[in-house]
Amino acid sequence: MQADPFTGQTTRLRGRHLPGPDDRAALQHDHRRRLEALARLGAAAAQCGVGEDSDRDLVTLGEDEVALLEPTGGEWAELGAAIRAFRALLPLRTLADFGFPAGEAIENPLEEPNESLHRIGGGVEAWAFAATHDGSAYKFYLPREGKRIGSAFGFRRGEEAALAAEAGLGDYRALLEKLLLIHALGGMATEVVAVTPEGILVAKQALGDSLPQGDDMSALLPAGLIEIPSRYLRANRDHPRLFFYDGRAWLVADLHARNFVRCADGALRVIDLVAAPWPAPGEHAEIDAWTERVRHDPHATALPGARDEEL
Repeated sequence: MQADPFTGQTTRLRGRHLPGPDDRAALQHDHRRRLEALARLGAAAAQCGVGEDSDRDLVTLGEDEVALLEPTGGEWAELGAAIRAFRALLPLRTLADFGFPAGEAIENPLEEPNESLHRIGGGVEAWAFAATHDGSAYKFYLPREGKRIGSAFGFRRGEEAALAAEAGLGDYRALLEKLLLIHALGGMATEVVAVTPEGILVAKQALGDSLPQGDDMSALLPAGLIEIPSRYLRANRDHPRLFFYDGRAWLVADLHARNFVRCADGALRVIDLVAAPWPAPGEHAEIDAWTERVRHDPHATALPGARDEEL
């Protein structure tokens, strides 16, 4: 392993090089620890009435934020410990650390020339850059209105199906969950590098080659994804699928060609998606029963004894 040139932290990614199984497992372990640390931080902050407006207020807390109150012990001591534990997994860094110019006169530093990073793509959620020194891809996820970030699905009762899933603004937990799911699907190896004081989350990925826009991905989706009968769900993103990870069901979608790359080993890997936890049981008995069947048998039909195309 080596040090990341922008942060000095240990990195497992370098250019087009694909990490081996041990490094992938370590990266996924970090994703899970980060989510656990965020949950701990949120619980501790709630006890102290801190960061109640948005989880963006939590992820940008400095290590010395409650230094004056920690000596009182109890809830404030736990909050200080939770902040430091989270900062160890998601350090605060400035855009200047990544080579972008600083200054109040600069409206959007990401649009300014940068000798260390050149832009290679991106859209509403994030801008992507390649490092000039080795080609590693860095994604800068931009905060949006209402201190929201990224995208996540929300569910409502549907008109053409039992459920409708619509992608909308997400939060930091949903973004971190997405990066974990990309890894769980065998997608492109990803590190979460930093968050800036403005709330920009920086992730690093190995570099791959983009696919032509419009390529049909329906037969090339990652293993482990289960097709959802149309009677149960309609989503406003491509290829909605059910995915089980760590015993939990997720809706995963937005699996179009632009969210895949061809890697150095010739394989296709997903680099982005939109997701959300599958609705908890209780409101749709038929969907609940199907979900449990496909948990144990991915090829189970919508109704026992019937083919889905006949329904």
